[in-house]
Amino acid sequence: MTALLPVGKLPADHLRRLLSRHRRPDPRLLVGPGVGEDAAVIDMGDRYLVAKSDPITFATDEIGWYVVNINANDIACAGGTPRWFLATLLLPEGKTDAYLVDSIFDQIAEACARLGITLAGGHTEITHGLERPLVVGHMLGEAERDGYVCTLGVQVGDDILLTKGIAVEATALIAREKESALRGFVSEDYLARCRGFLHDPGISVVRDAGVAQAAGAVHAMHDPTEGGLVTGLWEMAQAAEVGLDVNRAAIPIFPETTQLCAHFGLDPLGVIASGSLLIACPPDATDPIIRALADAGIAAATIGHAVEKVRGCTMTTPAGRQPLPTFARDEIARLFE
Repeated sequence: MTALLPVGKLPADHLRRLLSRHRRPDPRLLVGPGVGEDAAVIDMGDRYLVAKSDPITFATDEIGWYVVNINANDIACAGGTPRWFLATLLLPEGKTDAYLVDSIFDQIAEACARLGITLAGGHTEITHGLERPLVVGHMLGEAERDGYVCTLGVQVGDDILLTKGIAVEATALIAREKESALRGFVSEDYLARCRGFLHDPGISVVRDAGVAQAAGAVHAMHDPTEGGLVTGLWEMAQAAEVGLDVNRAAIPIFPETTQLCAHFGLDPLGVIASGSLLIACPPDATDPIIRALADAGIAAATIGHAVEKVRGCTMTTPAGRQPLPTFARDEIARLFE
């Protein structure tokens, strides 16, 4: 018997082997499956279809809000506009009532309305063997023929920008899923503020991506999700076959994230981080993009730059330059063991 795989994303090398083995060329598939690429781009003639599928597996509270926004983010990171959403709801046997189903549908509908997305279909069932609800989302969007970007677009010399800070999703998730364990350690007001990260600053980067693309040349965009900021950076580097030099001191980390991660012994660089957008752009586009984001009320910082692949991925810390850390699985998974 081979070794069991850990909770979380399939290891990148294993996924790369599988995709290489089963790849089928198609001239209309402009961006296909690959490590670090989160959306497919298909040539439809006068425009491009951008397609994405992603589940929500850690969160249970407001799972419908999560699933729409997480999938919409990847459409936006490919330079597209999210248009149509399909959802597959798998609900636990013996634990599902009408209120649960109605709540998830209401959350999906509200998130779609907020982003101008149409709920186009899906599937709902009560499923044997589940302990909690699981929702798999499928998002379709459109991009102009000259408007799509992909993760492999990072070029040597590009600045790497990060919007908002880390880790929006982890902060909300920890506060919502571990609320009882946190009571007595933080105030109710503090806990409410952390729960509210789901909506403010929010896990959506659709607006971030649109503002950035309108402001200057964007070579690539990527939203760090499972595995956190560091895994998102590795995915960009691997997709584009470049190295990265990251400045640890330049990475904005919300103080709430720092405190909650410290309480549970988690590294904030490796916790699920939806809500932040990584942008690769030429240095002369950095200031215009950061100014445009600031004008839109979105903070952004330069956290590093792309270098030749042979130099590898490194992080400058107070102790000097070190290899960019890796996480075999998302740090948040340790909360659910």
